[in-house]
Amino acid sequence: MLKKGKQGAGPEATATITTLLGRDTFIEGTLSFKETIRVDGRIKGSVRSEQGTLIIGEHADLEADIQVGTAIVRGKVNGRLDAVQRIEIHAPAKVTGDLRSPSVAIDSGVVYNGHCTMERPDSATAKTGPSASGSPGDVPTEQKVSKKL
Repeated sequence: MLKKGKQGAGPEATATITTLLGRDTFIEGTLSFKETIRVDGRIKGSVRSEQGTLIIGEHADLEADIQVGTAIVRGKVNGRLDAVQRIEIHAPAKVTGDLRSPSVAIDSGVVYNGHCTMERPDSATAKTGPSASGSPGDVPTEQKVSKKL
């Protein structure tokens, strides 16, 4: 296991990384994992984890459909990104594709092109219930962002 510990380096600095895919790594297909993985290489295909944390390093290049617990992005992503808990995008990231998570944070200096949908995990199944009435706080937030922040 690897553990980073730089003060003020963001949430990934204290995460226990159980798997590291270095800059020279290229994976084509489906990558599945359970805990915390850091990718600094290239992936083409899909990335899956029910509750795991995906850390995409500055040199990473992912052309993938991503479904994870938490995503922390500093590299390049082209594809859909779904996270059960949250998505964090930090400079110098370049993300092209749709984001969906109950919590999304995009820092200044990030280039993002796509749609962002933020909704509570239970609201996806409750669209026919009371939340479908348009009550404040119950309606998912959707926005299109296409600029450098």
